[in-house]
Amino acid sequence: MAEKLYYRIGEVAQKFNVQPTLIRYWEREFDFIKPHKSEKGTRMFTQKDVERFEIVYHLVKEKGMTIQGTKDYFKKHYDNKSLDKLDIINTLKKTRDLLSDVKSALEESRPENQ
Repeated sequence: MAEKLYYRIGEVAQKFNVQPTLIRYWEREFDFIKPHKSEKGTRMFTQKDVERFEIVYHLVKEKGMTIQGTKDYFKKHYDNKSLDKLDIINTLKKTRDLLSDVKSALEESRPENQ
């Protein structure tokens, strides 16, 4: 998913191959997924919201945890500081990937004799 400031609910649903109703449900169930809403009520998800949704998706859909089990897992393993650390780690990974892409582009543009 390309870096944007905000993603509409349909874009998030498409990324995870789920229905928008599931996203709205998880938004109600998990208080750390808090999309902004426009004046018309359109949900606008930040990259942070998408990343947090991805964690829930992984635990529920890929690991098979229940909603309550996922909530308990978050209470035990994640607090606001942990989620902030996760955001920092994700930012660092993106920065590393960007730098790797820049390095590759520079190496490809270098003449063969150097």
